[in-house]
Amino acid sequence: MNKSVEIIGTESLGVRGLSCLIKAGNRRIVIDPGVALGYIRHGLLPHPRQVAEGERVRQRIIKALEDATDVVFSHFHGDHVPLREVNPYQLAIRHLPRNFQNLCGWSKSAGDLGEKMKLRAHDLAELLGSNLQMAEGVSDGPMTFSPAMPHGIKGSQLGTVMMTKIDLGNKTFLHTSDIQLLDTATVNFIIAWQADIVLAAGPPLYIETLTDELRTVAWENGLNLANNVDTLILDHHLMRDQQGLKWLDALSTAVGKQVYCAADFMNKNRLLLEARRPEMYEKIPVPDGWHDEYAKGGVDPGYLDALRYRDMQF
Repeated sequence: MNKSVEIIGTESLGVRGLSCLIKAGNRRIVIDPGVALGYIRHGLLPHPRQVAEGERVRQRIIKALEDATDVVFSHFHGDHVPLREVNPYQLAIRHLPRNFQNLCGWSKSAGDLGEKMKLRAHDLAELLGSNLQMAEGVSDGPMTFSPAMPHGIKGSQLGTVMMTKIDLGNKTFLHTSDIQLLDTATVNFIIAWQADIVLAAGPPLYIETLTDELRTVAWENGLNLANNVDTLILDHHLMRDQQGLKWLDALSTAVGKQVYCAADFMNKNRLLLEARRPEMYEKIPVPDGWHDEYAKGGVDPGYLDALRYRDMQF
């Protein structure tokens, strides 16, 4: 773990997202301040144990923003940005700290977005006003932003993302967002940037329609990246399924050094809560109507806090 890099929320830490706080000189940079839980997975709403972790991560993001100088948006999916219209498990714009509108904002451009994503970009632009800059290809202080890169496969309907490289003084950190290791040109770009610590979304192995060919591409790109950076952290889509842990361990064995998930890097327990949602429903039954009560604010916060420490093997 590097003390300048704090990964706040991602799948091995119990939630969907790729949020982090980076300290570089007098800058405190929050990247992708969003969170989600996977609204329906395995036919089930988020288990209260996962909801409890989601609340903790939301509060940690808000706390990080209170002390931040900069905020970065790699793209506008609901697990990466605060939203005006939210489900009960996401971070709402109305819950942001008062100083948020005074932060220096850095964003992916809105040029290639669909209507829904344009609305989200507009909401953030309205909030930050002239403090928000379209940052693709821009440098400012310790930060350098990439051009638009594929969100997974090049040409995918998921669009593009912006990567952020930050000079920490003695090392460089790179937040690659949702590249998923599915585009070789993107991985080659990352290697050419020569970052010391790389945080990336791994491949979405849980998606059954992900072809064998793309799984092979992701594996080969993972090998290449792990062999060419000092510290590689793979998480997000990769950790939505238990097979992600096996894939990560196999990659570590193949390259002869540890490839981390975020929990490993942060020296925390691995909490693949979404992956184990059906098991949690069996071991910790959920009362009828619980989610409706939670959405209305009728769940005792002490109950959620207690759940965070129950059955930590999850």
